[in-house]
Amino acid sequence: MRGLVVLVTLACFATAQHQALIDYLERRLLAIEDRISLWHEQTTRYASELRELKQQMVSQLENLDKEKEALRMNLDGVGTRVDRVERELDYLETQNGAQPCVDVDDKLIEQQVTLVKEKQRAKYSKLSDCSDMISSIKAMKILKRVGGPKGMWSKDTSRGSGKVYIFNGTDDDTIHVFSSVQDFARSLGMSLSTTLKLPTAWKGTGHVVYNNHAYYINQVEEVMVVKYNMKNNSVADSAVFPVQDHIPVYGLTPETVMDLAVDEEGLWAIYATRQNERHISLAKMDANTLDIEQMWDTNCPRENAEAAFVICGTLYVVYNTKQPGRSRVQCLFDVNDMVTNEDTPLVYFPKRYGAHSSLKYNPQEQLLYAWDDGYQILYKLIMKKKLEI
Repeated sequence: MRGLVVLVTLACFATAQHQALIDYLERRLLAIEDRISLWHEQTTRYASELRELKQQMVSQLENLDKEKEALRMNLDGVGTRVDRVERELDYLETQNGAQPCVDVDDKLIEQQVTLVKEKQRAKYSKLSDCSDMISSIKAMKILKRVGGPKGMWSKDTSRGSGKVYIFNGTDDDTIHVFSSVQDFARSLGMSLSTTLKLPTAWKGTGHVVYNNHAYYINQVEEVMVVKYNMKNNSVADSAVFPVQDHIPVYGLTPETVMDLAVDEEGLWAIYATRQNERHISLAKMDANTLDIEQMWDTNCPRENAEAAFVICGTLYVVYNTKQPGRSRVQCLFDVNDMVTNEDTPLVYFPKRYGAHSSLKYNPQEQLLYAWDDGYQILYKLIMKKKLEI
């Protein structure tokens, strides 16, 4: 009997230990499950935070790329402006000698200015013996109508060339070349012409042909004068015109930002700027190097101006009058100061169509080549000496 009690006691004790072990293991499992659940929550949160961080980093990298591109464009713009300033400084240095670091009396400065002006007048009076100016228009001849409403046509203004060059439109790169005025007049459209393709498109109608070279204006960001050799079909030279803030030179021909002209003294540039926007400016250029020799601000207004040309160093500006079918020279500027605007001759152009988009003077023939609403016109001029005014 005692043995049975002992056995029962031992069995109870074993059962209690077994239950205690099971309870302990359950508590441990519950603790492990809690830790696993916490770890899972933390892992999920960390993964979400990592995704958000990744998105923020991608967004910041995109912004950095945009800022990098903007900075690069700004640096390019700064580089362009620095180059432009350097060119202008180089130009100013060629035009003005170094100034002495001393105080100069105002009267002495006025004397120096007067001396410079006298030297300038002497310089341009020695360029040629030309002293002619327009007296009137002798005759007008309409050759034909070809091309668009705006363009330019001309012969080579140098000696010994009979070819005719057609620049149709205000933004193109193909010149039509005729062997003579007669071929141009009898040609059906452009059928008798050959074509000459320029490396870049011209802008406006301000081109000239001079000494077997086409001088034309190209404008992308800056106004550039291009000198194209028509014998070997290559660019002989090009130069950025050293003036900022260009505006169209003629109020009635907004496509022409700058107009080139040739007379007995060589190559000229007719232009306008924002700083002097009410009036037209004039510059003498070296036809060989495209350097600017001298600049003038004239008193000729841009408003209602349709075209201009230069004869013997005198700028003639043609305006659209209120009279039907006519234009008139209403302003002139003489770089030699031999005549003034008060001496402007009463010159009317018997214009029959729209406004002149170009007027090109040929000093060898004393003719004006005009483009008027697609019509190609020749004006025969009567000249007189400036001293006769």
